Amino acid sequence: MLSFNRPPFTGKETEYMAQAIANGKICGDGAFTKKCSAWLEENTGAKRALLTTSCTHALEMAALLCGIEPGDEVIMPSFTFVSTADAFVQRGAKVVFVDIRKDTMNLDEKLIERAITGKTKAIVPVHYAGVACEMDTINAIAKEYGLLVVEDAAQGMMATYKGRMLGTLGDYGCYSFHETKNYSMGEGGALLINTDTEDAEKAEIIREKGTDRSRFFRGQVDKYTWVDYGSSYLPSDMNAAYLYAQLEIADKINENRVSSWNRYRAGLLPLQEKGHIELPYIPAECVHNGHMFYIKAADLRERSALISFLREKGVYSVFHYIPLHTSPAGLRFGRFDGEDVNTTAESERLLRLPMFYGLKAEEVDTVISAVKEFYGE
Repeated sequence: MLSFNRPPFTGKETEYMAQAIANGKICGDGAFTKKCSAWLEENTGAKRALLTTSCTHALEMAALLCGIEPGDEVIMPSFTFVSTADAFVQRGAKVVFVDIRKDTMNLDEKLIERAITGKTKAIVPVHYAGVACEMDTINAIAKEYGLLVVEDAAQGMMATYKGRMLGTLGDYGCYSFHETKNYSMGEGGALLINTDTEDAEKAEIIREKGTDRSRFFRGQVDKYTWVDYGSSYLPSDMNAAYLYAQLEIADKINENRVSSWNRYRAGLLPLQEKGHIELPYIPAECVHNGHMFYIKAADLRERSALISFLREKGVYSVFHYIPLHTSPAGLRFGRFDGEDVNTTAESERLLRLPMFYGLKAEEVDTVISAVKEFYGE
């Protein structure tokens, strides 16, 4: 069976993890954590990058930095992972879901303004499949209404919008380093801070259980103490060591995935031209990162049949999110603004094909052949 995902592995991970153990500091903010943070700041252009235990926790930190309080409203797509909403619901916010664009599966920027009320505090664009939302429009709306922008760039590392890295276009950006992502530390994430120094210091406090411990280690205070709310969002330095091995060859990993993506597209393009399927759309101003390759079947019934057929052929494929606004928690904590034209219909058509670092050309060709066979080509 060709698996849907294989966690990235370069060969140096175990060596670096052994170094972390030898360093005698495997808890948070060790030598490899610092290397990863420095790499992220240098290569993304973020003012500050803080490794976290997950993208979920990066989003939770962003919600705290936004000052989200009970009664606030936050605008986001319903077609996203639950963590996007959870981070703000935990602070007492009402989630306002907006329909997505059919072409990119991203938040429809044209529908945001009408969803804004006097309670709206933030907009949370989700860069689905490493393809950027229309950020100039979103940022312009946010500026006009005095709103904050939190990018859920869980799938977006190394992807760009008009030459700028995803995660650096809003006030805060959140990356995921889960084992299914382009770069992994097993479980992990990062918070990118694109605002002022005061925000970065506040984020350090939140991340260090509400203490000024980071300032203490820099010699800025002679002792550390509890100064504000916070939690434990620091990953182990062993996890960071695993991640750093991949960051060192980030371009190579990116090129490998994009190459597989391009091979999928070239091989499946005839099926799109004949009207059997739809392939991903990449706007001209966007450069994607090969995070995923998906196709769209005619409808839910056809997709289900295709999934079964591929499994019979030894190919494991998956569909993605059940729209949050249809879930029990989504009904309780949120509301859908306007009409659900694309969110449910498009989510029921989308099917993700195997994609990972090291995917072989012949494996891609096997998948292409199986999909073509299903459609009688």
